[in-house]
Amino acid sequence: MSKLFAPISLGDLTLANRIIIAPMCQYSSDHGKATSWHHAHLGQLSFSGAGLLILEATAVEAIGGITPQDLGLWDDETEAAMKKLVMSIRDNSRIPLGLQLGHAGRKASCQVPWEGGKQLTLEQGGWQTIAPSAAPFAQTDTAPQAMTLERIAQLKKAYVDSAKRADRLGFDLLELHGAHGYLLHQFLSPLANQRTDQYGGSLQNRMRLLLEIFQELRAVFPAKKPIGVRISATDWVEGGWDLEQSVTLSKALDKLGCDYIHISSGGLSPQQEINVGPNYQVPFAERIKQEVEMPVIAVGLITEPEQAEAIISTGQADMIALARGILYNPRWPWHAAAKLGAKISAPKQYWRSEPHNVKGLFLAE
Repeated sequence: MSKLFAPISLGDLTLANRIIIAPMCQYSSDHGKATSWHHAHLGQLSFSGAGLLILEATAVEAIGGITPQDLGLWDDETEAAMKKLVMSIRDNSRIPLGLQLGHAGRKASCQVPWEGGKQLTLEQGGWQTIAPSAAPFAQTDTAPQAMTLERIAQLKKAYVDSAKRADRLGFDLLELHGAHGYLLHQFLSPLANQRTDQYGGSLQNRMRLLLEIFQELRAVFPAKKPIGVRISATDWVEGGWDLEQSVTLSKALDKLGCDYIHISSGGLSPQQEINVGPNYQVPFAERIKQEVEMPVIAVGLITEPEQAEAIISTGQADMIALARGILYNPRWPWHAAAKLGAKISAPKQYWRSEPHNVKGLFLAE
């Protein structure tokens, strides 16, 4: 029996298999509001048979988007648009839905990737960014505004408010975005965090904000619904955030009742040097899995069903996440089930697509 297609529980939420659709920014919102693109994009992914679909990084305040077109959940208008989206997905699929809450910090106010991705000036429709310290991501960027303690308190409230909205909308799970060089990762890394107060300096101080926000989300999001955290295991830069610090953070989250940890890497510095190849981030997940009780998600150039099966069956991680790979092939879980001799849920409208040489592949949704 395939281990990849065995069920797993995150808190009280049981997933049908270990395939997770990772958050993938679409840069297609209308001032934070979900659009018809999100309905089409997420609709097709909801038919994939994956165990969990996590929506893209969703900004908790208007200046928190990577671009002006980032998805958001910070007011009644963005909530109303998100409600239509969730209802549309629920009308046609029973896939569990998660929402990743994030804030881009100093990496905000940028063009969409297909227009170059450079930071926008105020004249181009950009805005003043914020960060733990007034250190820009790139030398050509405008320096971010260092956050005061009052501003940190406002940020925490924004996360809490968005979590309450996510619960009202019926999301099954929350993921706190602490990876890829965005605001919470900026607080974690000594390369971006040069503060001298309780949020800077020592590892415990640099971890403080992420841990505080996790606890505040846990206090307002129903106990029966899981909350996980995505982190970058390393900055891939000497003197930056690294695997040993990630282990310490993961242990702290484990003690606080975190339901899973999602292990990626990089994104904090233009100086990063990454040797990219199949499974290149899996060793980070494997190390952290040895140190914590909560389930661990591995990600990063996992493209083949046998590759994913091996990661789970050898105990390197509890789940695998697909991002670019499932954009390229939205039916990846179907093909994996066929190759590994497993069964997978699919809409009845698609049952007749079952290949002649693979009988009994589909389960009713």
